Amino acid sequence: MRKALAVGRKELRQIARDRRTLLILVFVPAFFLLLYGYALNFDIRHVLLAVEDRDGTPQSRAVVSAFVNSGYFDLAASVYDPRAAERLLDLNGARAVLVIPEGLGRDVGTGRTATVQVIISGDNANTATTVMGYAASILRTAGSQLTPGAVTLAPPVTVEPRIWYNPELRSTLFLVPGLIAYISMITAVTSTALSIVREKEFGTMEQVRMAPIGTMSYVVGKTIPYFAIALASAALIILASMVLFGLPMRGNWLSLLVAVSLFLVGALGTGLLISTISDTQQIAFQIALLVSLLPTIMLSGFIFPIASMPRVLQLVTYVVPARYFLVALRAIVLKGSSIGTLVAPLGALVIYAVAMLSLTSVRLAREHA
Repeated sequence: MRKALAVGRKELRQIARDRRTLLILVFVPAFFLLLYGYALNFDIRHVLLAVEDRDGTPQSRAVVSAFVNSGYFDLAASVYDPRAAERLLDLNGARAVLVIPEGLGRDVGTGRTATVQVIISGDNANTATTVMGYAASILRTAGSQLTPGAVTLAPPVTVEPRIWYNPELRSTLFLVPGLIAYISMITAVTSTALSIVREKEFGTMEQVRMAPIGTMSYVVGKTIPYFAIALASAALIILASMVLFGLPMRGNWLSLLVAVSLFLVGALGTGLLISTISDTQQIAFQIALLVSLLPTIMLSGFIFPIASMPRVLQLVTYVVPARYFLVALRAIVLKGSSIGTLVAPLGALVIYAVAMLSLTSVRLAREHA
């Protein structure tokens, strides 16, 4: 252990002299968090809405106000001709048209059911589906406030939905944990991927081979300083996410520390393994991006649900460490889960970390032989 600490102190001094590595470990994660945290958002707001109010009663104006005041729709135009509404949709002057029929106020006043039409541009299917959900929810709420009738036809069986863990359905609470995994993975892998390659390029690797130090001690010593810096960086990212994006913390900090630490050790080991098979820092950097960037974004459940993927890709996701880290992270911060309920994902992260460090040691031992 003493030899590993000596290697760690040497590596820490090297990091302090290497401004590029410090930039990657400290400033790049914060930049990624701000960039993607504000840019990636599945919530759709400011939908341009055209209104064709054929009734002109207080009840119809109340329906229009419900849409405009919801925060999801912006009133783009008031039209009085179906052809004008169609033209707005064709020219993208509006994404949706609210058509209120004549007699809505009369029907509501007499207790009869009135039907309101919402025409939505379907050129973007995902946006159209979301807008349709917004419109249905607003009409249900507005209908319940108009007495004595309702705007929409009441079905014989009603549903009272209850959303747990994210009752407002904010996509930020879904995306930010994924961003934490993505940023931690890419910074940890790229930083350590350059460390051993740097030794090769500077010619100091030969001195290491001559030193009386075991391979595993050398790997552990290389990992220690990067782990400390990466853990501090991850903590800052998590705290910034709580302040900037309202990420909750419903679990305990010890569980979070264990999950983050296991994930970072595996990621750092991955970077060290890459550095053992690369001859230049440029090649190491490119391999690190390829290994950490694409799998974390595409195959971890960060953005795309794993259950919706083809069966072959679902099998591939089992070797993506960010998949297990995301399960643990979301469970801890959103659901308040304890370590005892996260044995499977944390166990997978342990296997990942041990495998990466062991493979790195084997590769280095072969080079030294």
